[in-house]
Amino acid sequence: MSLSTHVLDAVTGRPAAGLRVRLEQDGRVLAEGRTDDDGRIKGWNPGAGVHRIVFDTGSYLEDTFYPEVVVTFTVKDPAAHHHVPLLLSPYAYSTYRGS
Repeated sequence: MSLSTHVLDAVTGRPAAGLRVRLEQDGRVLAEGRTDDDGRIKGWNPGAGVHRIVFDTGSYLEDTFYPEVVVTFTVKDPAAHHHVPLLLSPYAYSTYRGS
């Protein structure tokens, strides 16, 4: 199983480079990192179960209503690739299961 994320800044229309992100399961931090120049993190391998990706949006956006965005999701098929994109702005965000 592999997990990736891609964060886009809806205000600038550019990738959100350098955004701090962590992956958690059952209150434990499984992985931490920063998005690359293309706004991506790849290669995390969390396994089956319920996971949380925590995006530290407060340190990325100077003035935001959402200081952090937490996306909770379930991995049922550990052999499948999972992609969790985030479209971000100071007063809104959206996410979906990507491919």
